[in-house]
Amino acid sequence: MSPIEPQQKSKAKHMRRTFISLSLALMALCGGASAAELKVLTAGAFKPVITALAPAFEQETGHRLVVDNDTAGALQRRIGKGEVFDVVVLTPAALDDLAKAGKVDAGTATRLARVGIGVAVKQGTPAPDIGSVAAFRQALLAARTVAYIDPAAGGSSGVYLSQLFATMGIAPQIQAKAVLVPDGLVAQRVVDGQAEIAIHQISEILAVPGAVLVGPIPAEIQNYTVYAGAMAVAPREPAAAKAFLALLGSTQARDVLEHKGMQGP
Repeated sequence: MSPIEPQQKSKAKHMRRTFISLSLALMALCGGASAAELKVLTAGAFKPVITALAPAFEQETGHRLVVDNDTAGALQRRIGKGEVFDVVVLTPAALDDLAKAGKVDAGTATRLARVGIGVAVKQGTPAPDIGSVAAFRQALLAARTVAYIDPAAGGSSGVYLSQLFATMGIAPQIQAKAVLVPDGLVAQRVVDGQAEIAIHQISEILAVPGAVLVGPIPAEIQNYTVYAGAMAVAPREPAAAKAFLALLGSTQARDVLEHKGMQGP
């Protein structure tokens, strides 16, 4: 037996215990509420958490989740234009703006998690040294192509990285070889061979088979995005929406967050 197998079995056993706890929590949260369809809008970094929690929620409650993800900026625009939803997961600032616009119930807003930015390469390729700010800078300059979220799309990591590259004095060099991703999983670009390095939020890197997380960017320049959830002002099924939001903020969901590369808020 390889040394990795006991760790994998222990991890799987731990996750099974987590989902048993989730099932019990869901039974308590939902009681006898009738089955409903919930539309959940989420920023991409939090989608892996929702995807992991969805099966237990649907099985134990009978509700069905319709999950749609986009960049934070794009979701804010979509909701502002009148898109119907029941629960949304965005940054606190975006939720505040939507609450002021009468789209989100500010009283239901709950901080859920935070996630940092990491670097990814294709599995089987050498990992660059990113252990210091100087090493990270050199790795970016040495890479033939660098993929990250297009800042114009409104993705949190892309907006921050464009500012960071300017501060580091390498914006022109990076722009010349950037693979800008409008939305979705940036690390897929290294798997497909379109980029040598991908920089994205860690939870989204871990969601891409064939991509390897080299590590977080150095602490001195790290940027954490906080995510919060809230209900629409007039959700179609208030009890079901409340139950799902409560699940996202529960202690039982904390293990899922950590497994997906996120931390508590």
